Amino acid sequence: MRSPLARFYFGAPLLLWPVGLLLEAVTTAGFHDLVTGVEQHAALFTFATSLKPGVADTASAHITVDVDGLLYAFGMPLFAALVLAARESRWPRKLAIGYVALVPVVAWGVMADFLKNVAITSGPLIASQTGFVAWQREAIAFAFQFGSLILPTVVPAVTWVITHRAFLERLRGEWGRHTLAR
Repeated sequence: MRSPLARFYFGAPLLLWPVGLLLEAVTTAGFHDLVTGVEQHAALFTFATSLKPGVADTASAHITVDVDGLLYAFGMPLFAALVLAARESRWPRKLAIGYVALVPVVAWGVMADFLKNVAITSGPLIASQTGFVAWQREAIAFAFQFGSLILPTVVPAVTWVITHRAFLERLRGEWGRHTLAR
């Protein structure tokens, strides 16, 4: 029998499909001059850009950037594990709520990773074409750190607490009765 993590890995292309739609909407609305398209291959998002490699003999070439969506989607199986471990009623509804809450988190991480790649780590020939100034590069670095370290872990936990308030109240009551009995 496959582990739940293996199921998530093989189901990731379908689970991350709405992330791709959200990325397309964001890039069309806010970065249409930089991104010409977003494609999804399994859990990998490929951003086609209008950026040139900066080498003289490749005048018609454009840069593409690949971002692994699984790097930012680890909160999804984390949330699912928390929901299933609580063994509460209406768990499918709670899983759906968590999924809806986590799709923008994954999109944030993937988008921030893309922006970090083109504006910071790609080198001066490519980064200069983006038009980002120093404070914007700092904001991109912050968004990348926030989207890779904070959001994927905090959002599942907060969403679980919100969707399991009754469970936590019962647990608190049982713990209080247990400590008073001592």
